[in-house]
Amino acid sequence: MKLIVAIIKPFKADDVREALSELGVSGMTLTEVKGFGRQKGHTELYRGAEYVVDFLPKTKIEIAVSDAMADQAVEAICKAAATGKIGDGKIFVTALEQIVRIRTGETGDSAI
Repeated sequence: MKLIVAIIKPFKADDVREALSELGVSGMTLTEVKGFGRQKGHTELYRGAEYVVDFLPKTKIEIAVSDAMADQAVEAICKAAATGKIGDGKIFVTALEQIVRIRTGETGDSAI
């Protein structure tokens, strides 16, 4: 089992959700976050004063998938989230040791 965490541009969240649901991903967690990478923010003008915006708004999507589905899910996220411009985001894939569905007590792949 894998945990896939994707940090993407906020306006791409619906596209990613649709792409993952077409694959059969049944659930996800979406969080509004702020951060920066190589982009290092940008400067803006507000009432005549220039200031630096260090942390840019991003969306963090977390999904748990079986090992067999991990590569397909990563590919679907890449295609759906790509704009070709700087700041498109990153995807992190980590191994999950155990998953437990609280309501039923199911564990492993059946809990996904």
